[in-house]
Amino acid sequence: MQMTITRAGTTGMSLCTLLALAACGSNHAPEELNQMPGYLGTITRADYDGKTNDLLTAGLGKTGLAGATPAYANTEQPTPLELRRNAIYANYRAVLDIAANSGYGTLYGPNVDASGNVGTGEGLVAGSEYIAYADDGTGRKNVTLMVQVPASFDPDRACIVTGTSSGSRGIYGAIGSSGEWGLKKGCAVAYADKGSGTGLYVFEDDSVNLQNGVRAGRVAAGKNALFAPDLSDADRLAWGGAKPNRIAFKHAHSQQNPEKDWGKVTLQAVEMAYYVLNERYGVLARDGSSRIVRLTPKNTITIASSISNGAGSALLAAEQDTQGLISGVAASEPQVQPAASSAYSVRQGGVVVNAPGRALFDYATYAALYQPCIASVAGNAGRCTALVAKGLLNGADLAAQQADAKQRLRAYGWLVDSDPLQAAHAGTNILVAVTYAYAYGKFSVTDKVCGFTFAQTDGGGNPIAFTSAQKAASFAAQNGILGSVVYENSVGGAKGYTAGVSPSTSLADQSLDGFLCLRSLATGRDAISGANLEGTLAGQSVRVRAGMAEVAASGKLNGKPAIIVHGRSDTLIPVNHASRAYLGLNAAVEGSNSKLRYIEVTHANHFDSFSSALPTLIVPLHVYLNRALDAMYAHLSAKQALPPSQVVRTVTRADASTLITTVNVPAIASTPAAGNAISVTGTVVDVPD
Repeated sequence: MQMTITRAGTTGMSLCTLLALAACGSNHAPEELNQMPGYLGTITRADYDGKTNDLLTAGLGKTGLAGATPAYANTEQPTPLELRRNAIYANYRAVLDIAANSGYGTLYGPNVDASGNVGTGEGLVAGSEYIAYADDGTGRKNVTLMVQVPASFDPDRACIVTGTSSGSRGIYGAIGSSGEWGLKKGCAVAYADKGSGTGLYVFEDDSVNLQNGVRAGRVAAGKNALFAPDLSDADRLAWGGAKPNRIAFKHAHSQQNPEKDWGKVTLQAVEMAYYVLNERYGVLARDGSSRIVRLTPKNTITIASSISNGAGSALLAAEQDTQGLISGVAASEPQVQPAASSAYSVRQGGVVVNAPGRALFDYATYAALYQPCIASVAGNAGRCTALVAKGLLNGADLAAQQADAKQRLRAYGWLVDSDPLQAAHAGTNILVAVTYAYAYGKFSVTDKVCGFTFAQTDGGGNPIAFTSAQKAASFAAQNGILGSVVYENSVGGAKGYTAGVSPSTSLADQSLDGFLCLRSLATGRDAISGANLEGTLAGQSVRVRAGMAEVAASGKLNGKPAIIVHGRSDTLIPVNHASRAYLGLNAAVEGSNSKLRYIEVTHANHFDSFSSALPTLIVPLHVYLNRALDAMYAHLSAKQALPPSQVVRTVTRADASTLITTVNVPAIASTPAAGNAISVTGTVVDVPD
């Protein structure tokens, strides 16, 4: 059932509690009235019984989440409930390995309760779901916020967990990570899509997504669209006519650099949580017009959490928290970008790490040059050949060139642990490089930055239209980065980047000229000659680097307790440029006031699905997010000591048919062995080999 928010009753509260809350005695100070934040639009509420539908699995349960994609009754017009179900299904599976032998159903999953006990049920969670836009009145921001309140929520032991989406995902992006932990714990979960969530705009029919996922025309949607490009009608028609089948999407093309607000919107999600909880559990004021605040940061544990971009958002929120909304942080594999600083250093095995803490766009554009070469095969190694011709790679044959590419990446901050995964990340870093170029520079979809646009492509790399069924399901099926990267400047006309031929080489080099251009934007210098950029590129680089500066983290957590977990094999967000560097910057700015702990997990990487695909190399990191959340909750609720910073040494499996157990993923130690301890001495971070 769905409705506009209403004021809940006070069932289960004692008379003395009601009187205390009402503060009706003459000796009591006036109580604070619950005020709806001004940035929130209409809040809708849906209640789920935990039998036919629920908060965590959309009624699919453990079995359904592990099964085939649920079908729509009408693929051309899926209902909001169907879109919600399929969005939860897709997002849950995107961040977790749902193979039974990889730990699903035994170490984690809907049927594993908050204490780690494995149940035989499906793990459905009854409760209420509140959704609203946060906006400035223009309808251009329209950040989706959501609060899930499980039926097990106890206002006398109140807790809130944040679930800001990972990647560029929509509002259900953290449902399987911090969302699942919070719901099982009986906490309200405060979600945000970061203003970068799914928002597919199609020029041909001028259509957009609404908040509930349904498609609508841009004019009819008005300010209720998740996203529409900021173009005049004439410009929209001209672009769509000149570039058929190209699309726009929110993260790349909103022209707002949404990342600069990721900490802010995470805090707004917490504020929304307090509002809906106090509407639900507070009591009416004397005049009956509003409710009295019952839950505050003084009597509520709030843990900022999530993974990847959502984890970075949690750290940024903690840095920006001036109201004491956040009690502690538990973040996994954070995409966090420490502000440039020479005040700290990082060492591994006593060897100093060169230039830790590089920005995402810096290392992503570097990876976008070399990872496609590493992924090349004999007979199709144009990227390697072109890099050699431009003096950016050495090697007499493909094997030697790929070895040199790996060595260059290691010299730029990746660990040798990432070597086996470099090829698998080529396509991912391509998407990151192009998407973030647009986002940081606040470019329009029509700016064609470095010759790149986005479209769905066919087997030959030609842009093709989204079908009506694909558009209808886009809210649920897409991860927030839509379509494929198209290189408009390819010899012979626009092609998907893998089929692109660079004008400067006339080789099928996967559009190298375009990626050299992106690399130049990141540094302000020509990627080959090193000369300062001039003209249009110089101006674009200034814009991109200004956007990069807007998202830099201060490292100052204001003494809040925090646990970061990160996989040593992470190839998308290398530990030297994210978590290790953040630990160092935090030490430099907070010194002895720091309560940050860092847990580095061997054989863990950014994508848990690799634990099934590469069982001899990878274990799931998700287990350690749950353990970090457990440890932070115990610290905040029972004053238990935080675990010391350490390397956790995991054990991989012989093959995917072997069931993973706690032998493979041992606990975080309360007293790590000397050879596993990570130390921070002054501003020097020491990580053991």
